[in-house]
Amino acid sequence: MTSNPANTATPTQPATPAHHFEMRLTSTPRGVRLARALCAERLHAWGIPYGSEAHDTIALLVAELSANAVQHGRVPGRDFHVRLTVPVQPLASARIEVTDTRGERTPEPAPCLPGPDRTEGRGLLLVAALADRWGWGPRPGGAPGKIVWAECDRQSQDARAVLGHM
Repeated sequence: MTSNPANTATPTQPATPAHHFEMRLTSTPRGVRLARALCAERLHAWGIPYGSEAHDTIALLVAELSANAVQHGRVPGRDFHVRLTVPVQPLASARIEVTDTRGERTPEPAPCLPGPDRTEGRGLLLVAALADRWGWGPRPGGAPGKIVWAECDRQSQDARAVLGHM
């Protein structure tokens, strides 16, 4: 048995303890439903109860980003990846990250609200209205595709008021 003195790095703790959930899901409507349901269950287990404004807002952001990954970022045979990070601190921001494998189609919200007879075009408007910050970038590690993220401050938000104007 030999020791390896070159490997003396000490493990580091994150600055703020946080809960993490991540999963790769099929790029189908079923994958979107599953992403929302699994993240909603995790939020509840982490102390953000069903029916609370923070829970409903975060779950809706997961659903919208996942639906966009399936609708606009789908490459046949490739999955999308969802990651949810919620710091233990009660007023810290929750972060949702959704990764797909289609990097040439970048997310851009519609410049104005779509007409009442249209059934699409509201997803990123909802994300922009509900998230405190959101954006996108290339996938980490040089992998093909992009990552779209949203952060939601867990303070008093009234998601129903935002949704009422849409």
